[in-house]
Amino acid sequence: MIAIVDYGMGNLRSVQKAFEKIGAKAVVTSDAGEVQQAEKVVLPGVGAFGACMENLEKFGLAPTIRRVIDDKKPFLGICMGMQVLFDESEEFGKHKGLGIIPGKVIRFKLAKQYKIPHMGWNRIHKKRRHPVLAEIDENAYFYFVHSYHVVPKDSQVIATTTDYGREFVSSIALDNIFACQFHPEKSQGLGLKMLKAFANL
Repeated sequence: MIAIVDYGMGNLRSVQKAFEKIGAKAVVTSDAGEVQQAEKVVLPGVGAFGACMENLEKFGLAPTIRRVIDDKKPFLGICMGMQVLFDESEEFGKHKGLGIIPGKVIRFKLAKQYKIPHMGWNRIHKKRRHPVLAEIDENAYFYFVHSYHVVPKDSQVIATTTDYGREFVSSIALDNIFACQFHPEKSQGLGLKMLKAFANL
């Protein structure tokens, strides 16, 4: 069973529906015990970094996420669910993240012709092999909506990059963690392929 972590932010039903489409059982839950017992865990999210962290702490889910990752269960972070894995974000002041991946989250600094947020379809460029990306071709298009991006301290965790006025990290992988800035649940067939690969880990 896959647990989709509900901390009061984001359209979690769209993630659940995407898993249902590929025949994977996924439940949306804010129950820390249920998250802990799941075989795999997905942390989606939209909204402001500080509010996301506040809700994760309020629901008692922050320590659960750390425990799940320590237990080496397959873990997928999507959009804000990737960003909160890092040490801190500069969104609306400095906010501490979960501190699982060393690094920070910064706002795009781009030439005027590039709109912020970065919104719409863009290509990903593979930097390393990973089972979640096994059936995804180089330069495949995925759907993005974000104004901030991650800057890992260790470049070895970078799974893909994307170009939008500059190169930025669009997904990371470390041990049992795979996390992406783009939205696989909104990325049609390729996104479903990715989710199926995760479900089959």
